Order: sequence, then structure tokens, then C-alpha cells
Amino acid sequence: MGVEKTGGPAAPLLPNPPPPSPTPPCYGVPVAFQEPYFPESPAYVVLPVYPRRRRHRCGCFRCCGSLLSSSALLSAAFLLVLLLSAAFFLWPSDPELTVARLRLDDIHITPPPDAAFDVSLGVDLRVRNPDFFALDYRSIVVTIGYRGRPLGSVTAEGGHIRARGVSYVRARLKLDGIRVLNDAISLIEDLARGSLPLNTVTEVDGRMRLFFIDVPVQGKISCAVTVNPNTREVISQDCYPE
Repeated sequence: MGVEKTGGPAAPLLPNPPPPSPTPPCYGVPVAFQEPYFPESPAYVVLPVYPRRRRHRCGCFRCCGSLLSSSALLSAAFLLVLLLSAAFFLWPSDPELTVARLRLDDIHITPPPDAAFDVSLGVDLRVRNPDFFALDYRSIVVTIGYRGRPLGSVTAEGGHIRARGVSYVRARLKLDGIRVLNDAISLIEDLARGSLPLNTVTEVDGRMRLFFIDVPVQGKISCAVTVNPNTREVISQDCYPE
């Protein structure tokens, strides 16, 4: 059984592509062959970095002047410290007084209404010079009083004490007919108790030669003394420097 062909060829589904357009002609010019040009990159040289030293430029006079001024300041400071130390250790101080012995040689009291008494008092003083220079004292004055009221004084002769030396001075005080009318009542009470309070003040006036300068010095000591008017015995004694 055969297949029967009917009609003509089948129509294409897509249209046929257009024919390619003709290529335009190219014309070449023969040239010599050259290598392509590439610009060279800039060259860099790396150098090490060294710290730059500052040069202190100053004139000779300026440098020498600074050195001289520094030396002068150091010398002045050292000299000042030396002078202050010498003044601290060598500057004279007052003499030291100590009552070595106090004795009541005689006492006679006149009761009121006259209210007077006679007294004879001896004082042995110890004078010490604590300085490094000799001491010349002109006088030693001993004053006696009753209940804070001065009754009289005596002056002893001056003397000389070597550097850091000790000297003993004896002073004798004698008062006759000293009236104490203002303290008559207190005097009666003291006589009844058998205890008579007295006070003494001793002063040393002198000078000390420090190199070429005379420096005045003075020492003072006060004592509170209680005596028995009947037995002439010193009951108590309390001394303190001033």
C-alpha cells in the first residue's frame, strides 16, 4: 500500500535570512615594526635619617660668665652656711649661776610697832662660763627681800673666768634696822610660826670679747629661802635661773 503525495512542497515556518552585506575593502600601508612605548617609572633613593645634633653656640665671654656666676653663687652659699654655723656655736651665751651655799649668819627681829630686823646673810655662788671665750664680769649684785619687797643689796667685786671655766664667788649681805611697817602683821604671823620667808636675787654683769667685738652678757638667779628666826637655820631653799 503506497503513500500518496498530494500538493507541492511545504511552506517554511520562518522566513529565510537576508543575504550578508558585502564587506568593504581594506587598504593597508606597510610600516616598519616598532616596540610598544611604556614610560619609565621615576626612580627613588631611600636614605637613612640621622638625628640632627644641636650645636650650642655661645661666645666665650658668655660661657665663661655663666661658669663664673655659678661658682660665685656656690661660694657665697657655702660662706653663708659657714658663717651661720660659726655664729650658732660661737655666739656668747649668758653665764650660768648656781647657789652653792646659802647661810644665815645672824638675824634679829624687832617686833611691832617698830617692825624691823637686822640680818646677815652669806651666799656662795658658782658661776660657769659655757662659751669658748673668756668672761670678764664687772660685779655681782645680791639683793634680799621679804615677801617680794626688797630690803637691801650688796655688790661683790668683779673677776675673770676662763673659757668654759667655773668660778666660785662669795658675797656677804648685812642689813641693820630695816623697817617693814607695811608687813608688820605678816611679820608677827611668821615669827609665831617660826618660819621667815626671804627671797634673794643675784645678778652677774659682764662682757665677753668675741674677736674684736665686746658682747655684753648677764646672768640672773632667784632663790626663795625659808629660815627659822629662832635657830637661824635654813629650812628650805629653791633657786631657779631667770
